Amino acid sequence: MGTQEPLKSLMAKASPARSGDFLAEVAALSQEERVKAQRRLADTTLAEILNEPLIDPDEDEVSALIYEQHDAEGFAPIANWSVGEFREWLLSEAATPEAIADLKWALTPEMVAAVSKIMRNQDLIAVAKKRPVVTAFRTTVGLPGHISVRIQPNHPTDDPKGVAASIVDGLQFGCGDAVIGINPATDSPAAMRRLLELIEELRLRLGCPVQSCVLAHVTTAIDCMSRGAPVDLVFQSIAGSEKANSSFGISLSMLREAHDAARGLKRGTVGSNVMYFETGQGAALSADAHHGIDQQTMEVRAYAVAREFDPLLVNTVVGFIGPEYLYDGKEIIRAGLEDHFCGKLLGVPMGCDVCYTNHAEADQDDMDNLLTLLGVAGVNFIMGVPGSDDIMLNYQSTSYHDAAYIRQVLNLRAAPEFEAWMVEAGLFDSDGVLLPASHERAARLLGQAKLEAA
Repeated sequence: MGTQEPLKSLMAKASPARSGDFLAEVAALSQEERVKAQRRLADTTLAEILNEPLIDPDEDEVSALIYEQHDAEGFAPIANWSVGEFREWLLSEAATPEAIADLKWALTPEMVAAVSKIMRNQDLIAVAKKRPVVTAFRTTVGLPGHISVRIQPNHPTDDPKGVAASIVDGLQFGCGDAVIGINPATDSPAAMRRLLELIEELRLRLGCPVQSCVLAHVTTAIDCMSRGAPVDLVFQSIAGSEKANSSFGISLSMLREAHDAARGLKRGTVGSNVMYFETGQGAALSADAHHGIDQQTMEVRAYAVAREFDPLLVNTVVGFIGPEYLYDGKEIIRAGLEDHFCGKLLGVPMGCDVCYTNHAEADQDDMDNLLTLLGVAGVNFIMGVPGSDDIMLNYQSTSYHDAAYIRQVLNLRAAPEFEAWMVEAGLFDSDGVLLPASHERAARLLGQAKLEAA
């Protein structure tokens, strides 16, 4: 490098300010120091970044994976670009969707994290918009001009009627085309199977093209698959170092076993992407597994793990870990845009849980801003939580009506297979637009689901 400062330190100091980096004592201590670091980082070449591992690959399986994935031939034409030149190219007309996609395996997480640190929010949005990542299972997610929604019908006791009512409520708002994903109150094979069978029965009754996921530990999913449970997507939280993943009780080999088992079930109808991963800035630091690396770079390293398994969905739960890592609305908004941009450049199907905890210096106006910016940027999916208040996890997210808002104001559509079902069910018009509420249609849907109308 052109400076004697280690890359790890330079990248940390170049990061836009956030509370987690101050907690880890890696942040620049002034805006002047931060800008100087950003200028030095802008002059660093991509080859220099490649040649200075932030964690020794001999001691960390995520680092080893990053170097195994790297496409040296595809990297050669851009190896001598500086980070600043890479930024200028990304913003130019030469960086077409196809040209950016061709660099998927030539880019490492550290290169992508570095360029994000010298970009404005506007830059992050403009470039991410140019890089759609499309995946499919029973619905096709990530098509340009579309946005999908996860129904998150969590219940503090996993009550079947409460969960089913939340699902049907979400469907009436046009949500569920990303996944119907439940965080179980109890992580056990028996609990997971009950919830999977509940969604499966509801899906078949309604004839609705959706995929399900119970967000239990990957070992629980492996157990359920071995016993014949109707597993569509396998979930796991992941992070950017082997030590952090070990704190989740996982390894790359374990994820590979789950991926292969789920693919073997062949339950998808229009595609075979079977993994659902969640991430979040601060996850590695909270496990004391960040190796002195800033939290945003550690987050992007998690995307190397994700893309290894060709997932249907990757969700950055951006404000969930708390203000110790992202203090206020401004930091949450920046992090959400960074995560989406970095994931898309690495070919990851990024969604975002636009959220905050009740003790953060943030409110629903901040979430409205981030939701709208991500909609413009082409985010693959968002969350749909009844009333935006998750009564089991106790945090604030986006609601079913927020999903209707973002589709309306940005003229975005649901996944095509799901849209066709919504039209047939009389919930969308022929142009894929949500129709006004109707007691008659609601009663008909509840009748099909075998739930009683209030």
